[in-house]
Amino acid sequence: MIIPGLVVLAVALGVMCWLLFNLAAFALPLFAGVSVGLIATDAGAGPLGGIFVGLLVGASTLVAGQLVFTLAPSTPVRLAVAALFAAPAAIAGYHATLGLAMAIPTEGWRQAFAIIGGLVIGFTALARLSLPRERVEPMAAREMRMSRH
Repeated sequence: MIIPGLVVLAVALGVMCWLLFNLAAFALPLFAGVSVGLIATDAGAGPLGGIFVGLLVGASTLVAGQLVFTLAPSTPVRLAVAALFAAPAAIAGYHATLGLAMAIPTEGWRQAFAIIGGLVIGFTALARLSLPRERVEPMAAREMRMSRH
């Protein structure tokens, strides 16, 4: 009975780490959506209104960040957007790794693992944001290209 339990524990821990890496890029939109949703709920929108507003703001934050990062010709602007997305991911990664490292008895080693985990997750979010995407063409350029063929 112990061996199947250890296998299930290892698989569950692996799935949690995989989710953490995959969802790290969405830390800023999640934070923005939850914050605005709670503000809307407190302002009298009710639970459904707060959820709707939060989802709308979170999705808008993600789309706006990806559009600015993809379409901005200026490197400083792209770096600023990347930092806006990577910093909350690194903070979330630090706290998640610190929570996973609670079995380590020494506080110094826990902090070291948490800092390394936060950096790795922050750089993972940065890499996910900077993946090459298809450049969006204006409609007129697309129509001109299609008319030549």
